[in-house]
Amino acid sequence: MTPQLKEKILEVCNKKIAQKGANVGISFYAFFKNKNDNPTLLMEAATWWIETHKLDHFEKAIKIKELIKSL
Repeated sequence: MTPQLKEKILEVCNKKIAQKGANVGISFYAFFKNKNDNPTLLMEAATWWIETHKLDHFEKAIKIKELIKSL
């Protein structure tokens, strides 16, 4: 996983947890704007989320944060 994506995921998870609490759920789309301005990074996130970890569409932000920190 690229440092750029790792940093973005941690940033979004921390923000969502601070706003909505430890039980907030997110999908990998939360790491991107509503337009596809970086398809390579989007595919990297999708591959990591879906193929590598076989995660559900929505997962707890805290779980994603811990997975990223373990890399």
